[in-house]
Amino acid sequence: MTKVQAKEAQPREARPAYEQARDELTELVKRLEAGGLTLEQSLDLWERGERLAAICEEWLEGARARLAAAMAERGDGKRAGAGAADAAGEPF
Repeated sequence: MTKVQAKEAQPREARPAYEQARDELTELVKRLEAGGLTLEQSLDLWERGERLAAICEEWLEGARARLAAAMAERGDGKRAGAGAADAAGEPF
């Protein structure tokens, strides 16, 4: 199943907001790093973390697309905040 198919299979209301997914992912990583979990618990948390990371990436991709569309609507061909970079240091 592709990312698009997985996204379409998941109801919009079931997908957490970016901030909620990010915060849950952060807590999940802390639990994994703390240790003391069984292998099964660790695997379950890892799998949940992968799903949360994919959700965050979808939100960020959507935000980039919205920004690109908004900049394209400006019609002058210039990017707002030229030279700006996202949190990962990559240009929008």
